[in-house]
Amino acid sequence: MELEFGCGFPTHDSHPLHHLKRSCKTLSTGIAWSMATLALLLLFSGTTAAAGNLHNIVIYAERLPGNLYGYRMAGHIVRQPDGTQIDITNRYVTSTATIPGPTIILDEGDIADIELLHQFDPHTPFQEHVSLHVHGVHYDRESDGTLKYINLYKDESAVPHLSYVYRWNAAPGTAGTWPYHDHNMENHNGAEDKGLFGALIVRSAAEARQAKTSSNRAHVSPNVAKDYVFYLGDDAFWAMEIDNATGKQTALGTNPPLTAQRNTNVRFHLIALGTNFHQFELPKYQWTDPGTRNMINRKVLGPLEKHVFTVKATHSSRYQDTAFASRLLGMRGDFIVTR
Repeated sequence: MELEFGCGFPTHDSHPLHHLKRSCKTLSTGIAWSMATLALLLLFSGTTAAAGNLHNIVIYAERLPGNLYGYRMAGHIVRQPDGTQIDITNRYVTSTATIPGPTIILDEGDIADIELLHQFDPHTPFQEHVSLHVHGVHYDRESDGTLKYINLYKDESAVPHLSYVYRWNAAPGTAGTWPYHDHNMENHNGAEDKGLFGALIVRSAAEARQAKTSSNRAHVSPNVAKDYVFYLGDDAFWAMEIDNATGKQTALGTNPPLTAQRNTNVRFHLIALGTNFHQFELPKYQWTDPGTRNMINRKVLGPLEKHVFTVKATHSSRYQDTAFASRLLGMRGDFIVTR
C-alpha cells in the first residue's frame, strides 16, 4: 500500500518570490506512520510549551509635555493554566504615561497578548503610526511592530481609532532583560528618542519556581530587594524602580537619586538607547560580569546592548556614564544607601 501526499512547501522566508515548489512523492505506509507519530509528539510538546501563563495586557501610547511621548499601562491580567485569573494592574503607574514605559515581567513559557491603543492627537498627520517592537523573545510576522515597506507584509501599528494586538512568546531560552520600543512613528526608526521605550524581563524557569515558593509572589526575584531598570540615552539616564516587596513600579525620571537599604541586594538592568556608546560605572563597587568569573567595576555598552548585574548595597556611591560626551552632559546620579 502506498499513500500520496500533496506538495508545495514554502521556505521560512515568506516573500512570494522565495517560495520553493517541491514535487509530490509517494511515501510508504511505514514512513507515513512515522510522520503521524511525529505529529502526535509535536502536538503534545506544543501543549507542554503552552503550559505557561497567558498575559492579557492593554497599553496606551500617549503624548506628554515637551514634545515627548510615553506608554501607559491600562490593564494586565494573568490567566494561569488552571483557569485562575490574577489582575496585577495595580503594580504599574496607570494615571499617566511614563518614561520609561512599564516593565513587563514574564516567565519562560508565558505568552503575552498586548493590545496597543493610539492616544495621540488624531489630527496631526505625522503621528499616524505607533507600535511595539520587542527584542529577545519569539513572535511571528504579525507582531514585528514595523512598517510594510520594512517587513514586506503590512503596517503593524496602532493608528487613531484602531488598536493593534501583538503576541510575544517567552519561549524556553529567552530569559533575560530585553528592550521594547516604537518602530513606526514618523518614520521606520520610530520615536524611542522621544520616550516610547520600555523593558521586558523574562524570568528563567528556575527563578520563576523560586518566586512561586516565596512568601511574596510579587518578587521579580526573591533574593533582590529592588530592581533598577536603567536606560542610557544619548543625553540622560532614565530609570524605573521595582520594589520587590510589593511589585510596585515607579518611574524615576532622568538621572534620579536611587535609595537602597543597607545590606540588601539590588539589581541593575542597563539598556543602551540612541546611537552613542556608554561606559557605566558605580565607584567602589564590583560585580561579576555575566557569563564569566571576572569582577568588573565598569561596563561599555553600544546601542541596544544590555547588561544586568547585582550588588549588595553596603555604602553610598554615584552611578555615572564616563564616556566623554556623556560626562559633559552630566549623566550621573546618587546611589544612596540608608540604614
